[in-house]
Amino acid sequence: MPHKITLTGSATGPLREYDRYVAFDMREKGSPSAPKGLKKSTFISYTVFVAKKAFNKTGLTKKSIMHEKILIQGEPTLDIPIDECPGEVGVICFQITVLPNKKDKEGNEPNDKKEAKQEASAAQQEVAATKQEEKPAPTTSQPAANEEKKAEKVQAEVKETPVQEKKVEPQKKQITNQPKGTQDLLSFDEIIVPEEFLKTRPNPEKTQKVIDFVKRTGRLDEPLTIEKGSNILKDGYRRYIVAKTVKMDKVPVMYEYQKS
Repeated sequence: MPHKITLTGSATGPLREYDRYVAFDMREKGSPSAPKGLKKSTFISYTVFVAKKAFNKTGLTKKSIMHEKILIQGEPTLDIPIDECPGEVGVICFQITVLPNKKDKEGNEPNDKKEAKQEASAAQQEVAATKQEEKPAPTTSQPAANEEKKAEKVQAEVKETPVQEKKVEPQKKQITNQPKGTQDLLSFDEIIVPEEFLKTRPNPEKTQKVIDFVKRTGRLDEPLTIEKGSNILKDGYRRYIVAKTVKMDKVPVMYEYQKS
């Protein structure tokens, strides 16, 4: 029996078309905990492969697939070439379904259910009005009159006091369509390369493979490691050379903090 896998979410990258199928990338949260000695997985990236006939039946387009929430059912595969499968796990899709959003669910609710809710709400309002009428009128007395004056004074003070607006914290921008582990996008010119790197020459064949990967996907396969604050390159000199060769303005980086 083949293993089954189910994914929900939206595409994290553009749709790629091939002869008889299409492919796109998705991402889901990994396990919240891991055995001691193993790193906790934050996100797992998938590359989904769908037959064109099945994809066309959904009504999805190149633009809408990145905004619609979809359900994927299929099986994992390791037989796809790495240049066609940039995700960590390849998934051959058996069934693809577009999930409705909350507004669509409310719009598709049967009329009889809507009418029942409206009748129930009207009945509750009528009961509340009846109870209000049945309440005896309070007898006014001197202490009660004083209490009412105090309450009116407090309400007037509350109205005069300006309401402080809550400070809205700026939301952190999510870095999409970048390699796993990317913490920031840094200008290429801001990176400082140590002399020990400049004296070396990366393997030309491996460097060419990374260049080919960038031309296919438009991004590096791994982020550069730099020191936080000083922007000194700590690891990824080959990818630095590739970024310089293809003239990338910004490169994905992950930080290594200075040891105190």
